[in-house]
This record gives sequence, structure tokens and C-alpha cells, in this order.
Amino acid sequence: MDVKSKVVDIIAEQAVLDVEDIKMDATLDDLGIDSLGLVESIFAIEEAFDISIPFNANEPSESDFDISSVQSIVTGIEALIKEKQA
Repeated sequence: MDVKSKVVDIIAEQAVLDVEDIKMDATLDDLGIDSLGLVESIFAIEEAFDISIPFNANEPSESDFDISSVQSIVTGIEALIKEKQA
């Protein structure tokens, strides 16, 4: 399973939506994911890919990780995986 599919699966599970309902340009707010759902999503993604996401749940806007859309999350995770493999 590729990164995009896995991330979309995790986000869909958190949002209690079908995978088909997850659009790449959607924000987490659009999907009804609150701050707790975001943190749970981050943990699930970290576990799924064995990576550490530089995200501060207390200060999301201060994080180096872009969570502005599903696509930005996928792009960020792909970059973290590449860094880990390097």
C-alpha cells in the first residue's frame, strides 16, 4: 500500500468517512476532525510508517509539519520517510 492510500485510510477512519469521501484538498476541519482526532491521526500515521512527525499538539501553528490539507500531510509524510531512508 502506498503512502497516500495508507494516510487516507487513517484519516477516513478518524473522520468516520468512506475513503472515497476524502479529497486531497480537504482540510481536517472540512472532514470534521477535531484536535483530538488530529492527534490520534498523527499517532496512527507515526505507528504505520515508523516515523516521528514534528508536530506540537499544543501549538499546531508552531509545528514544522503542514497539516493544512490531506495532500500536505501526505507530502510531509513522504518527505519524512525519505529522510529516514537516507
